[in-house]
Amino acid sequence: MPIDHFQAQRFGRLEFLAKQAVEGFITGLHKSPYHGFSVEFAEHRAYNTGESTRHIDWKLYGRTDKMFVKRYEEETNLRCNIIIDRSGSMFYPKPSGPDTLSKIQFAIQSAASLIYLMRKQRDAAGLTFFGDSLELSTPAKSSSAHHAFLFHELEKVYNSEEGAEHSAVVETLHQMAEKASKRSLVVIFSDFMDSLFRGEAEQNKLFDALQHMRYNKHEVVLFHLFHKSTEVELEFENRPYTFVDLETKERIKVNPHEIQGQYNLERKKKINEIKLRCRQYGIDWNECNTEDGVEKVLDRFLAKRKRMH
Repeated sequence: MPIDHFQAQRFGRLEFLAKQAVEGFITGLHKSPYHGFSVEFAEHRAYNTGESTRHIDWKLYGRTDKMFVKRYEEETNLRCNIIIDRSGSMFYPKPSGPDTLSKIQFAIQSAASLIYLMRKQRDAAGLTFFGDSLELSTPAKSSSAHHAFLFHELEKVYNSEEGAEHSAVVETLHQMAEKASKRSLVVIFSDFMDSLFRGEAEQNKLFDALQHMRYNKHEVVLFHLFHKSTEVELEFENRPYTFVDLETKERIKVNPHEIQGQYNLERKKKINEIKLRCRQYGIDWNECNTEDGVEKVLDRFLAKRKRMH
């Protein structure tokens, strides 16, 4: 099944402003942390003897008898690095028709939409896949040839049938934090099964890696993917089932109806802890039920970002 480019292209018409200042390389929509002399005034600074008088604020000089230079904010393009988890649990559920997406297909369709969006704004997009290790990592570019390569790589994984045995999300994020020398918007698609839902120690490792990203001034957006009817609501028949971990192959036999209440309480508690830590670290956490569809989830995400500005 190919990527739905028609749906993905719809998001190329939407404005996508970076939450924080980003460093760029050509004039565009996004504010740069560096001060040049473009159209948007930022602040005044004291005039230094010997420098050009071109940007002195003479009206302010007339009121204060002191010389101040106008500083401006450049508007510059965004670098967006899209990181996708290709571990085994992301290949759940198995697609049963054209309207059913596995988590990996949902992530890829969403990534395709964001790349169209970046291209529309002349922003740079990069792509990373990780499983047991870092499998693919491209620089962020805005050329047509680069976009064609990204879509080729997305198509390859979209049509694959199984993932890696382990999710090396912590190692990947540390590598990406070191590798990305320019400020970027980092968008991560994962179900975070190996990191957020396997104990406090693993959760701490993930937030250490995310904090590494934030320390290097990257803006971080997390998309937590899940299939609500079966992974949250446990909508199965009232009988025992054998559940198989798609990564470790561990098996457990249980009647979902007998554990549903306690399971939902524990899951809700864990999610609330994660949301709190994300707010503390300035990380944008987005919960995505793959049954809602890519269009609904991204519309909600982009509307939220618009309200933030």
